[in-house]
Amino acid sequence: MSNGNNEQPNSVISLQSVEKIYKTKAGPLRVLKGVDLEIKEGEFVAIVGPSGSGKSTLINMITGIDRPTSGEVFVAGQRLTKLSENQVAKWRGRNVGVVFQFFQLLPTLTVIENVMMPMHYTGTFQGQRKERAMELLEMVDLPDVAHKYPSQISGGQQQRAAIARALANNPKVLVGDEPTGNLDVVSAGLMFAMFEDLVKQGTTIVMVTHDRDLAGQIPRVEEVRDGQLMSQEAIDQRLVAGRQ
Repeated sequence: MSNGNNEQPNSVISLQSVEKIYKTKAGPLRVLKGVDLEIKEGEFVAIVGPSGSGKSTLINMITGIDRPTSGEVFVAGQRLTKLSENQVAKWRGRNVGVVFQFFQLLPTLTVIENVMMPMHYTGTFQGQRKERAMELLEMVDLPDVAHKYPSQISGGQQQRAAIARALANNPKVLVGDEPTGNLDVVSAGLMFAMFEDLVKQGTTIVMVTHDRDLAGQIPRVEEVRDGQLMSQEAIDQRLVAGRQ
């Protein structure tokens, strides 16, 4: 049932009967089909499913990057479907951190400047930005590369810098879109351990992954198939079968 005001239900993320239809030359393409999803504060959730199943579209609903054709989306206390594009952008800067597969660090900025960048949009004072950015770089074990450019550090280091940037404004929700996709096994393991620590501190994390072994280590797994969420029983059966 939809909530008529801007307060979300008793979840940090709530998708209610979400449909997404794209217009194509071949006709309407229904990517999400009446999705209902509730995620509580401090949960660690994996989103899995084959390519083209609707995973990325689902994540884009949570971050406000895309809008549903119908249904309601509540995230971190806000009804996103009632906000303008500018309002969503400001809300996202304060409440949601996003970690991408390809890092998306700006090549012309140093590592610390990349981490500081989201703070420009929240009115944080210059001195506080640098102090906060260095704290985050120390947290991800990168203080020594603060003044290097992304091209001068490894892929694993770039991803850790991207995590620090995503955490710049202390978001309630962290979203990872295949964040281990371009990492070696060791770097992926370090990133996953970092995510586990953040969950223990109360951050809600939603992570899209193709890695079944990684998904199996995450407390809750949601599988998207043909634009719909599968039942937990079906997901558990798949995970068990994958380990045999």
